[in-house]
Amino acid sequence: MLHRSEEGPDGSDGELTVPMAWLYAEYIADELLRTGDLMPPTSFEFRAGRDALALTIFLSDTEGELSGIRVVTQLETWLSLTAYDQPWQEWVRERLAELAAGAAESGGPAPDLDLAEDAWRWLQETELLAPDLNAVPGGAPVIGEDEGPKVWTPAWQLGLPLGHLAIHLF
Repeated sequence: MLHRSEEGPDGSDGELTVPMAWLYAEYIADELLRTGDLMPPTSFEFRAGRDALALTIFLSDTEGELSGIRVVTQLETWLSLTAYDQPWQEWVRERLAELAAGAAESGGPAPDLDLAEDAWRWLQETELLAPDLNAVPGGAPVIGEDEGPKVWTPAWQLGLPLGHLAIHLF
């Protein structure tokens, strides 16, 4: 364990940097999804919704200070970012690139950014089996969970609408 006075192997002063912004964004996303009671918290769908919503919350914080008091005032912003007709995935890529450039300039550790990038990687690389709404006439849901065609879908494409709905239900 490094002490404050010791220098770490990366040239840092040895202090532990806690990713509070990411953890707080994840906590808010988790609470929104649990309040909406849309799926079991142990499911991959829940994780997809939580990660998509946490990314939205974390990346929309341009001031660098997620405030508990401001959560209610941010709901409309998060709704607009997660709306169906918005290019959410491009926005995520752009914001992550901006934050990575800022972290590279500062030269310090960026544990929040590391966790956000890990979440984004998981959302892109993981596919979940979901109902194929394009195969159903009119996009109407099929009665019965196991009935109807299903398609492998990137986790973000399933998690994003779940996060959006959770905000509405809050």
